[in-house]
Amino acid sequence: MTKVNVLLLVALLASCLLLVKTSHEARQLFTAVDRAEREQKLLDAEYRRLDTERQTQATNQKVERVARVRLHMSAPPLTVYIDNPAPAAVVPNPPGLFNTRTAQATR
Repeated sequence: MTKVNVLLLVALLASCLLLVKTSHEARQLFTAVDRAEREQKLLDAEYRRLDTERQTQATNQKVERVARVRLHMSAPPLTVYIDNPAPAAVVPNPPGLFNTRTAQATR
């Protein structure tokens, strides 16, 4: 009977130690999950902030202001008038090239 009692006592102690070990691991995993969820919330908030900032930076007014101030650019005039344009010069076909008007007329 003594050997059976000792064997049961050893099994009970091993079971208790295993229970303590698994409880400790579960606590560590729960802490890691909680930490990861907090980090995810922080990253989501930063993403929303950066997305809002990107949308603000991409507005037409902001782009135009940067173009004027930093790049010294200006908008082109709305209307450009050309006074008395020179007539286009007519260049005759050089001899030896196929001329479609004379080829059709000679047929």
